[in-house]
Amino acid sequence: MPDSGKKIESRILVWDLPTRIFHWLFVISFTTAWIVSENDRFLYEHVFAGYVFFGLLIFRLIWGWVGSHYALFRSFAYDWPSVTSYLKGLLSGSAQRHIGHNPAGGWAIFALLILAVLVSVTGLLTFGGEEGHGPLAGFVSYDVGNAMKEGHEIFASLMLFLVFIHVSGVIVESFFHRENLVRAMITGFKSSTDEPVKIGVYALVGIMMFFTVLGSAALYFRGYVTQTDAEPFIPFTSPPLPTNTSWETECGECHLAFHPTLLPARSWKLMMEQQHKHFDEDLDYDEETVAEILHFLITNASESGLTEAAHKIDKSVSKSNAPLRITETRYWKKKHEEIEDRYWKAKEVKSKTNCAACHLDAKTGWFEDSNMRLPKLK
Repeated sequence: MPDSGKKIESRILVWDLPTRIFHWLFVISFTTAWIVSENDRFLYEHVFAGYVFFGLLIFRLIWGWVGSHYALFRSFAYDWPSVTSYLKGLLSGSAQRHIGHNPAGGWAIFALLILAVLVSVTGLLTFGGEEGHGPLAGFVSYDVGNAMKEGHEIFASLMLFLVFIHVSGVIVESFFHRENLVRAMITGFKSSTDEPVKIGVYALVGIMMFFTVLGSAALYFRGYVTQTDAEPFIPFTSPPLPTNTSWETECGECHLAFHPTLLPARSWKLMMEQQHKHFDEDLDYDEETVAEILHFLITNASESGLTEAAHKIDKSVSKSNAPLRITETRYWKKKHEEIEDRYWKAKEVKSKTNCAACHLDAKTGWFEDSNMRLPKLK
């Protein structure tokens, strides 16, 4: 029988195992970080997803130089004319099929990686500056961290927008070339009539990457598994804040000794001046005790910026105002506006001054968002 000249399609490996594992873990980490970012109580989970995201990004930047053929940056580093030509081809129905990334897809990958770098860097700066945790804690000021938070959110939003474009491109290309690109990124295989480029599976690298992430998750979240009702897991631990024996003894006799970072200095000064009419109580401190406690309160008031809450409370109180209750500050009201009334009325809470009912670190004065849990009501 004469040769028809028709090339026979064969199933070829295009995406090695590390590239595929990176892709899906990258999707999961970014999606998780985005979902939990709306609630500060899940900052601990957001940070873990961010660390995974950053670690995967570093791997991909390395793998783009040493990985298999189609994972290499040079394999999809197309010039702009190639991109415009491909897009015009899609519109006219004549776009050439590419085994690896097409020109438009290649540019989208580079753009996503650049945005991923910006998201990661601004995230680390925010965590170190505004939250006071992570590898950059102590090296970044609160104001820098707070400014970086805005950039972090903007870059994350841009990345999400680009992800939608990328997914749309995958759908269009899958339809246009009649192939399932999502399945190809799962199995690693595509069909082609061309002479295949030899691709290594790199199974050991992929398996090590997967179990590194899995092991890191088990180590990071182990506290949630080992915690007890008597000793609940506290996600973020911080160094001790300044303390004073007289303050702790005298103020802690009737209620939680609220750390001075929770109100501005003018509020503490007014409170001590009115010590004989302290919320219908006469504290009756002698002058020496008043002077000692007042010095401690003013030195470590919200203006000191010792904690994130101190910064935010200080900015939320006008300079002409000297609130005597922490619950009167705009910051406190905003943070607690979604708490249902049933929690305030519950016997486990009873009062808005019972901070320890929800904040696991209330006695330390830090009030980290992730260390807050609503009590189980009976």
